[in-house]
Amino acid sequence: MRKLTIHSVPILISFTWLIVLHQTFNPVILKGPDFLKFYLILISGFYASIFLLKNLKETISRTTLYFSGFILLLGIIKLVRGMILGKPIGFLIIILLMEIVVILIFMVDHVNKKIK
Repeated sequence: MRKLTIHSVPILISFTWLIVLHQTFNPVILKGPDFLKFYLILISGFYASIFLLKNLKETISRTTLYFSGFILLLGIIKLVRGMILGKPIGFLIIILLMEIVVILIFMVDHVNKKIK
């Protein structure tokens, strides 16, 4: 339960920022720079919560992997939408590639701890 609460805080912060500044619940309809700000707030807060859990000597659980998967899915949805509309998507591709690498690192760490 503590992991769920810690991971929910950055999501609540990023969606509160979204609602206050843009009066919407849907981050996919945002224009490029605004979506990138939202996405970077979301990612940086989420990975800060992961490092907080690491400092508290907690293991990476399925909850963490599910949250990271949903965040990645949101980025992929926006990437596909940007490609369909013919918008520049370079920064989003770079962010998604870095996120995939980090997720793979956490998954390998999770599997290694599960084996032990």
